[in-house]
Amino acid sequence: MINKAGREIPDEILERYGKEGFQGSFYRDQASYQKASPRVRSLMDPGRGKLVPSIREVLEKCNLRDGMVLSFHHHFRDGDYIVNMVMAQVAAMGVRDITICASSLGAAHDPVAGYIEEGIVTGIQSSGVRGKIGEAISYGKLKNPAIIRSHGGRVRAIEEGDVHIDIAFIGAPTSDEYGNARGIGGKSDCGVLSYSMVDAQYADQVVVITDCLVPFPNCPASISMVHVDYVCVVDAIGDPGRIVSNVVRMTRDVRELTMARYCTQVIALSPYFKDGFSFQTGGGGASLAVNTMLKSIMEEKQIRMSFAIGGITQPMCELLEAGLVEHIVDAQAFDLGAIESIRTNPRHHEISTSEYANPMNKGAFVNKLDFVILGALEVDVNFHVNVVTGSDGIVRGAPGGHPDTAAGSKCSIIVAPLIRGRIPTVCDKVVTVVTPGETVDIVVTDYGIAINPGRPDLIAAYRDSRLPLCTIEELRDMAYAIVGKPDEIRFKDRVVGIIESRDGTIMDVVREMEPYEAGYY
Repeated sequence: MINKAGREIPDEILERYGKEGFQGSFYRDQASYQKASPRVRSLMDPGRGKLVPSIREVLEKCNLRDGMVLSFHHHFRDGDYIVNMVMAQVAAMGVRDITICASSLGAAHDPVAGYIEEGIVTGIQSSGVRGKIGEAISYGKLKNPAIIRSHGGRVRAIEEGDVHIDIAFIGAPTSDEYGNARGIGGKSDCGVLSYSMVDAQYADQVVVITDCLVPFPNCPASISMVHVDYVCVVDAIGDPGRIVSNVVRMTRDVRELTMARYCTQVIALSPYFKDGFSFQTGGGGASLAVNTMLKSIMEEKQIRMSFAIGGITQPMCELLEAGLVEHIVDAQAFDLGAIESIRTNPRHHEISTSEYANPMNKGAFVNKLDFVILGALEVDVNFHVNVVTGSDGIVRGAPGGHPDTAAGSKCSIIVAPLIRGRIPTVCDKVVTVVTPGETVDIVVTDYGIAINPGRPDLIAAYRDSRLPLCTIEELRDMAYAIVGKPDEIRFKDRVVGIIESRDGTIMDVVREMEPYEAGYY
């Protein structure tokens, strides 16, 4: 079938997973459903503890077996040790046919690609896939299609029962012996444990892995002892210094600073820029620069932000300290400054990913956003955005909160250079639709700014501005004039990945790469 994003979804995929094709961003508004529930193993005997001396013994106590679904969180980003630590023991025990359901997977988890080759891992469900795992998926090494969801979509899938977690592994910077876990207070602090909260509530068995055991009670707990079956102490759970990846960085790049200036002007001239506005930005160079540029305008106009949300970085925390932001609501700390802020500032709050972005609860924070600034690998003339597959067709990115915030905000702004290297960012048709164009309002590039024709109110708001406005087709033509129109990527017929819309319908599929395109062996 052809879904509302104009993508052809194979009937066998819809039938196999019992899904519909994408029908629009608010297709399931006010739908009702019965939440899934985990199996609970009670602990009535006060003499029975939860401490287990090793990962191997934890797996044995959890009765690890073929075909299980294991979940992980990614608050340590490129510094995470937990996934590899657990999966090494899974492999050593001879267990196979495992599905990894992670909030995201990156280059830190490259060893998982080997487990895919060996048939130990046969399923991946994640809000992001990078590195060798993405290559393994793209070249057809994974037995079952990878399912890629937004952060809000992952919570929805767990709560609705689309995926049932057998064992959840939660890396916790601190925990007491009964499983009260926090994201701060240890040697490997990550700030918050937001992504793992839904896993703790819905998994049949929950294992907290920590490298800092603290006295009971470890309060206030991010993960409560009432959800935790076992606690295991290891030497190290992650490297907090590698939470900051090359995605999260300040910039001196002229192009990025140009885009940041355009984006700042777009916000400042918007009808939504007024006292009490709300805001989310990402960790890219241009996005972070906007935080700094907005500060002087906010001070001049005596405007304060009611709340900031999302992946939090030090520049946003500096606005909080300066009194220009009332509250930060945090689902992921992107750098060490954000970790320190949530430790010390009472107006910096930890929230669950369900509170952040779940489209199927009774109202998430993204629905109260005025502005969100987002990146893109590609944008097409229908304003569809791709943040998952590269220009070579390889899975190498993450929806994250991209589709969630675009749908929830009053003004979603995509910031991306017109070209990267010799590749046009604005094109006729993106390789993979991740965020549908109906939820994208403005595209800011270093060559010009395009406003979605579906937002005549915004077109009118900027009509008399001095911004370099143009159509999305004009941006495409500029890109093609500079680098030419790229050849289409050749794929096989087999579907190796499924892009779920945040409501659980199918947005797009990813197909297997032709072998001669591959550098993967």
